[in-house]
Amino acid sequence: MTKGHKTSVVQVHGATAYRIERHIHLFAAWAASRAASVKGCRFKVEQGRAILEAAGFKADFPTPDQLPASKGMNQEHRRWRASVINAAKSQGLTFTHGVAAKLINIYLKCRFICGGHHGHERVHDLHPPIDDVLLRTLADLDIGGYAKQWRKARQTRWSKLNSEQYEAVIALIRESLKGEALWKIEEYWAGNQ
Repeated sequence: MTKGHKTSVVQVHGATAYRIERHIHLFAAWAASRAASVKGCRFKVEQGRAILEAAGFKADFPTPDQLPASKGMNQEHRRWRASVINAAKSQGLTFTHGVAAKLINIYLKCRFICGGHHGHERVHDLHPPIDDVLLRTLADLDIGGYAKQWRKARQTRWSKLNSEQYEAVIALIRESLKGEALWKIEEYWAGNQ
């Protein structure tokens, strides 16, 4: 150790221990904020994290067992979107349901689907992130026989979707997958190429 150098435990945000729950939360909030920030609704990662936290998406967010059951997921997602939209207002931002959904869905994807809980029954109905790349591929491949509806959603733009339009896209995904976990629609997301 060099002279004048001290070793100590650094307190970050008032916590004495950096736990995996916080690590996962920070990563999920970062990824969600980067993915949901879009032309016409740009925001910083810090703002996105503050919005998520104000809406209840924190390091101690429920475990998969505490997520809503299948039949309650759409109603809970609607409530989550409203909370995110209201929290965005406190940051001086105007979020659509499409932007709020993207923020929530990427966050939950990182926390649960990619966090090793993809087979959990309550993770089964978490909504996948919607974007232009996914909608274009779904239309081009006529997934579920809904090419016309995918094109219409794409023309509206994911970031401009209102609550009804967003929920219609999720319903089409659910119908197209015929009981499979909703995250499986991302087989058609080419954004990783």
